[in-house]
Amino acid sequence: QIAFMTLTLFPIRLFFAAFMMLLAWPFAFIASMGSDEQELEKPLSWWRKIVDVLLKAIMRMMWLAGGFHWINVKGRRALPAEAAILTVAPHSSYFDAIPVTMTFASIVMKAESKDIPIWGTLIKYIRPVFVSRSDQDSRRKTVEEIKRRAQSDGKWPQIMIFPEGTCTNRSCLITFKPGAFIPGVPVQPVVLRYPNKLDTITWTWQGPGALEILWLTLCQFHNSVEIEFLPVYIPSEEERKNPVLYANNVRRVMAEALGVSVTDYTFEDCQLALAEGQLRLPSDTCLLEFAKLVRSLGLKPETLEDDLDKYAANAMKMKKENIDLKEFSTYLEFPVSHTLESMFALFDENEDGIIDFREFVIALSVVCKPSKTLETIQLAFQLYQSENGTITEEDLAHILKTAMGVSQINVTHLFRAVDDEEKGKITYDDFYRFAELHPHFAEDYLYADQMGAEKTSSLSAPNGICTDFSPENGGDKDKPLQKKLN
Repeated sequence: QIAFMTLTLFPIRLFFAAFMMLLAWPFAFIASMGSDEQELEKPLSWWRKIVDVLLKAIMRMMWLAGGFHWINVKGRRALPAEAAILTVAPHSSYFDAIPVTMTFASIVMKAESKDIPIWGTLIKYIRPVFVSRSDQDSRRKTVEEIKRRAQSDGKWPQIMIFPEGTCTNRSCLITFKPGAFIPGVPVQPVVLRYPNKLDTITWTWQGPGALEILWLTLCQFHNSVEIEFLPVYIPSEEERKNPVLYANNVRRVMAEALGVSVTDYTFEDCQLALAEGQLRLPSDTCLLEFAKLVRSLGLKPETLEDDLDKYAANAMKMKKENIDLKEFSTYLEFPVSHTLESMFALFDENEDGIIDFREFVIALSVVCKPSKTLETIQLAFQLYQSENGTITEEDLAHILKTAMGVSQINVTHLFRAVDDEEKGKITYDDFYRFAELHPHFAEDYLYADQMGAEKTSSLSAPNGICTDFSPENGGDKDKPLQKKLN
């Protein structure tokens, strides 16, 4: 079928879809010219209403060209005065743009999207809220803008938000980001389904890339999509004060409608587990549990690097390496709580009531900078090195098992390869030069001997978030913690 469709229908569909997008561009470009904020808050003028109808018709023809012959819509879309925000899940593909083009609701999008040729102009037309994941100030401004629009009594168009913040394979709903729920206004949950016999829609961390997804989908004779508008969710007073509680309760309602489970993992956990650093985390890593505890403790992603610098400075000034729970609480400036005790227990493998604070700093560095392996190792060398700037094989074992979140690791082959002069000690410069010459040192010297099977299993999950994120493995709060960090 793929071979036949590639030679026949695929090029026709691709040409027609591209033509529809090009046809929409001048209408969107003209309608976007000269629009200021005050004008956007006013009711649509007659000519903009015509442009809206034309663009929706053109976009519908574009999806028709892609094989979405009909779009099954269930429920009633609420008016902006009833629900200023539409929360859509699960987010699994760029085909999730279908409800956006049907409603022309404003969306929260990556700032880079506005620079995409043609498509960027269409995005600007719907007055999006742009966010930059790397800009800490942008996060704050985004939340403020969402709150301002949501509390405008229907003057602004509805905002459509995908609260998961990343694409998953629709097997579960991951943690919702609180941005849509901070304003404390009613939201309308919207669930998406793609009941196709063969899934060519899903575009996630693993599996087919963007172009392959487009090719395979256009080679399907028919593609099904269902959009269901659930009843408006009106938050309680407690939920208005607690956006995280509000987000979790809305997620539960949407999961029940979809018939799927929920998991407490987040976009940041996906980044951590699948980061393209030189130390790929193994499938049994304890760092995912550690990352959850970091969030539960109240350490926020946007301030983690500043916190890391502070904790690292404390670790370097400490006169003794091991500390008890009370000292741990003092260094972190958090009161002793169940969450803090659980985090402490992750590092207290011997259950003697003391931990090495340096290991906490290394684990936090991995969570802060999952792709920057060498930065974490450099920090670890600074924490472990002697006065002459060297570490031993035992030190390297402590560093790497903490950075990978495992209880045991054999670093003998790696240490001997770095210590080519057989001094019994190495510096960070030695390690850095070795890593530059052997960028895949973890695969060659660590994973190959003892973790090859685990590495394969963690990377072979089909077309979706990795196996660590399945609801069954998500972890129960009452389940004993596995102490793998030391």
